[in-house]
Amino acid sequence: MTKVTLGAAAMLMAGTALAMAADQTISWIYCGDTIDPIHQKYIKEWETKNPGWSVKPELVGWDQCQDKATTLAVAGNPVAMAYVGSRTLKQFAENDLIVPVPMTDDEKKSYYPNIVGTVTFQDTQWGVPIAFSTKALYWNKDLFKAAGLDPETPPKTWAEEIADAKQIKEKTGVAGYGLPAKTFDNTMHQFMHWVYTNNGKVNDGDKITIDSPEVLAALQAYKDITPYSVEGATAYEQNEIRAIFLDGKVGMIQAGSGAANLLKKTKINWGVAPLPLGPSAKGQGTLLITDSLAIFKGTGVEEKATEFAKFITSPGPQGEYELQGGAGLTPLRPSAKVDEFVKADPTWKPFIDGISFGGPEPLFKDYKGFQNVMIEMVQSVVTGAAEPAAALKKAAADLEQYK
Repeated sequence: MTKVTLGAAAMLMAGTALAMAADQTISWIYCGDTIDPIHQKYIKEWETKNPGWSVKPELVGWDQCQDKATTLAVAGNPVAMAYVGSRTLKQFAENDLIVPVPMTDDEKKSYYPNIVGTVTFQDTQWGVPIAFSTKALYWNKDLFKAAGLDPETPPKTWAEEIADAKQIKEKTGVAGYGLPAKTFDNTMHQFMHWVYTNNGKVNDGDKITIDSPEVLAALQAYKDITPYSVEGATAYEQNEIRAIFLDGKVGMIQAGSGAANLLKKTKINWGVAPLPLGPSAKGQGTLLITDSLAIFKGTGVEEKATEFAKFITSPGPQGEYELQGGAGLTPLRPSAKVDEFVKADPTWKPFIDGISFGGPEPLFKDYKGFQNVMIEMVQSVVTGAAEPAAALKKAAADLEQYK
């Protein structure tokens, strides 16, 4: 995707918008194979409260979902609303394809800290969060015991994590840690968890800040843990690493809450804890990944689509959606229901504890360009092709074109 193409599309949209009737249908590109029953329930409720209006979700597979929304917008025939990764919002906004979705102070305060930041740039919100995930550290207690480690004491710092991985590898012959470095988006995600557990940043607005002591320490830790990780890290993405853990063949991984649902069906003796912290950490951290509802420009129903987007993601419907059994979503907002949920299943606590000092997926005008630079940086270090300091300086220079 290029800005020239998107800019041309935006002009086309502007030219065709006046010809579009104020349709009373809100078209929604909905990612997945089926519409969640809770969303079906609240679509009907909203339609009842808004006579003459209808919401029409179009099911699109996860792999094609965002591309379809983009293609339609570029062609000047946008849908009213689409489920997108929040990381794309800056690119959409800078090419005039979506409208702002500003939040009131009360709306902002309803979320956990830093959530609103995942959809914000230039002090404006450009989407409504609808799904949220964080990561925690899983460890195999039996492998810890076999290596002579306390099976009930997971590492709390990077230094402990690297030392534990080394001891597991040397004492058992099994990989101590699962580090994914495949050419895949979650290679960047996994590294960002390390950045945010050491108080680091990739950018600050349009200023590239990745070449810092905090991020360098994270990249050095990647180099240090690689010898004790799964062999051939560039062959694996995070779900493939998770599968190895589920097979009992790796000591530690960082993964989302969905891994707990899978582990409960196995015989593995496991635990889950907050991500270990780097030397500059100010508190528990994690990458805060959100998906959002983006409201596309030029449909004639922007105002009503925004109203619906805020309704379907409001505390009642959203809380019911994300706390249903097996959904695997970290709650977006604190509530008494969330407290009850965590009390009933304490494995959820680490995923919430990391939010306060977590950070968003960095917003770039060319997200894939940013992502590829990060992947190349990580791969160059774990393969030994580059030293961390040199890889970091190269990445900082390469990111300038995408900010």
